[in-house]
Amino acid sequence: MELEIRAAKKSDFGAISEIFDHPTVVAQSSQHPYLGIERISNLLDDKDDSLILLVAELEERIQGYICINLNTKPRAKHVASFGMAIHPNSHGKGIGSILLEETINMADNWLNIIRLELEVYTDNEHGIYLYKKFGFKVEGESKFASFKDGAYAGLYRMARIHPKFHQALRIED
Repeated sequence: MELEIRAAKKSDFGAISEIFDHPTVVAQSSQHPYLGIERISNLLDDKDDSLILLVAELEERIQGYICINLNTKPRAKHVASFGMAIHPNSHGKGIGSILLEETINMADNWLNIIRLELEVYTDNEHGIYLYKKFGFKVEGESKFASFKDGAYAGLYRMARIHPKFHQALRIED
């Protein structure tokens, strides 16, 4: 079977909630454990067309998702952020790479996004590796930015600038 990337439907929220319920996933998110389907639905329910939610489906099961948050500020519409999670049973299978690749395609070719940004825990080695692989750079660190698993944790702010703008901004690849 082939992995399918598609827009999420409300009927997918249960599977997304199941991913979120995993202790290893929630530990790397900005949410707390036990959100439940209603809370997940509220987080992902797009009331103002500022979210694009994609899922990765394999053999009729959601393996991961990515949520692109379009900036609604008039002077920052060229900026978007995202969050993603992969079901722990599917880690290491390239699903995160495929979702991120499609997100970058959307940003570069359909959404007119120049800057794609994210926050990632400083201890999330796999996530940081993935983002760097796709051209994201660490722009700064926020120490004690979050509380997880009984301790304060730091976050990296990472961003990818569309390659067309590298020369103008004197960014080295």
